[in-house]
Amino acid sequence: MAAEGDIGLVLDCERRIVNAWPSPATLLIGDWVVRFAGGYSGRANSASPLKPGAELDEATLLLIEELYRSDGLPPCIRLTPLVGEATLAMVKARGYAVRDVSFGLIRSLADIEPSIEPDLQIEARPSPDWIAGVAARQSGIKADAGKLAAIVDAVRLPAAFATWLVAGEPVAFGMSVAERGMAEIGSVVVDPAHRGQGLGRRLIAGLMGWARAMECRQAYLQVDQTNAVANRLYGSMGFHQLYAYETRVLDLAG
Repeated sequence: MAAEGDIGLVLDCERRIVNAWPSPATLLIGDWVVRFAGGYSGRANSASPLKPGAELDEATLLLIEELYRSDGLPPCIRLTPLVGEATLAMVKARGYAVRDVSFGLIRSLADIEPSIEPDLQIEARPSPDWIAGVAARQSGIKADAGKLAAIVDAVRLPAAFATWLVAGEPVAFGMSVAERGMAEIGSVVVDPAHRGQGLGRRLIAGLMGWARAMECRQAYLQVDQTNAVANRLYGSMGFHQLYAYETRVLDLAG
């Protein structure tokens, strides 16, 4: 999951993720953050530990399950390296099934110049065009521009909403949020007609340049372990694995 010496850095990332990708509704229950965003994105609709060794007793887990069911969502738990052993065992014993597996990646920004290419347009707030552009290039619930807007409109920290233009046409999108020396990178999408041209790489490099200009020392992100293309790209750009985690869900009928 993560080396013992990295737990502090894992905690730094996990706490910042709550602010970089804010849910419309968020509860703090003990050492856990419980988030609701109408089902849009796993991070924004799950319970996550915010302290090394964080535990849930059975009554609290049942409360969290009821909160999700009341919202029409399956109970969802992110099992990061911060979760306590007893809770890990309890979640598995209750029949929570693995929905997806992810990596938390990180890299230093010490070698990055604080510069941005002219074809990369960066805005401090998410415009309707940026939201529509991201939603239009995704599928399923992630194509819901309204649910995406509810998340990104809630960002209150310094942010970059990036659009890559080719001959004035927006073809790639991404975002970054800076907090206390670290920048989260996410929502990177490239129009299918323009893939394979290195635009995702250049867009991510631009977001790292923005982060460096914001005096961030590190950039971090989360990626599905099964996304081989994205993992190769991030690895080639200097990101390395900090931790791995599972997102598990309990069927609504359970």
